[in-house]
Amino acid sequence: MKKIIVSACLLGQNCKYNGGNNYSKKVAEFIKEYEVIPVCPEVAGGLSTPRIPCEIVDGVVTDRNGESKDKEFRDGAKLCVEKAIEENVELALLQSRSPSCGVKQIYDGSFCGKLIEGRGVFAQLLVENGIEVLDAEDIK
Repeated sequence: MKKIIVSACLLGQNCKYNGGNNYSKKVAEFIKEYEVIPVCPEVAGGLSTPRIPCEIVDGVVTDRNGESKDKEFRDGAKLCVEKAIEENVELALLQSRSPSCGVKQIYDGSFCGKLIEGRGVFAQLLVENGIEVLDAEDIK
């Protein structure tokens, strides 16, 4: 059975910045054909749930109060990519727009809800390591 890494919030795990999740019935249906490895790079990097919202500001993951959380985000992304490589994962199904998991778009760093083209730090690291990434919103 093929293995897939999935943003844990999409599976109903309460690991979002606000303490909630992004459970998706479409994701639940899509992953039935896979062995699923749930990950939350932000929690893996040592951040609490809930936590202050973060965006990528000038290349640095920063929380809404202006404090850098870049190390935690990048450490968590690295740990989760290492897991994907160890498990021979071919595909990652990720939460849209997240500063960790955004595949096509992320917030612009102004904390005003404006989206720009770009990838979250985890999504980017997966791509750099040859692992295909899929935005949860692209599941039909």
